[in-house]
Amino acid sequence: MEEGYTIRDQTLPHFITATVVDWIDVFTRKVYRDEVIKCFDYCIKNKGMIIYGYVIMSNHIHMVVQSKDGKLSDLLRDFKKFTATAILNKIQTEPESRREWMLERFKLATQSHSRNKNYQFWRYGNHPEEIYTNKFMWSKLDYIHLNPVRSGLVEKASHYIYSSASNYVNDSGLIIIEKADNPIVDVMNLNNLQRYDLY
Repeated sequence: MEEGYTIRDQTLPHFITATVVDWIDVFTRKVYRDEVIKCFDYCIKNKGMIIYGYVIMSNHIHMVVQSKDGKLSDLLRDFKKFTATAILNKIQTEPESRREWMLERFKLATQSHSRNKNYQFWRYGNHPEEIYTNKFMWSKLDYIHLNPVRSGLVEKASHYIYSSASNYVNDSGLIIIEKADNPIVDVMNLNNLQRYDLY
């Protein structure tokens, strides 16, 4: 069991956190954030990934995600493997002033695990939390979308483009998401949308 958490029902949406080893601030560079977006897009179109919300922060990603095929663990494994490979390749081939330092940290991380031979990019575990109600879904979406505001990156959540907040507020974003259920646009959901735009 990863960090005491496990995905029991592979068909349900889960709140997931993927964290870079040693909390290295890889995603301060646009080129690496864009690799994550490309992978999201590929997984949505080809792997049955359903994303209800996401945010890419400097050293971790939060998402509420589901698998159309009921194989969420496999989907997350493939997502992390693909993004790690793509980003490590960019670190080694693109201009990067921190290259040696980062690769050394990623190499050191393999010493405690036999699974990775060269580099380990992501920490093991995803800290999955099953989304069991619409209210819980919105509490997680709130947490995700207000992350960049709390971190002082933007004043309004919908202004941070590496997040799904603008999908909810403006019906536009870097990827196509599945909006969380909004049966009668209840007061809670309406307040959330206004906060993303006005916070």
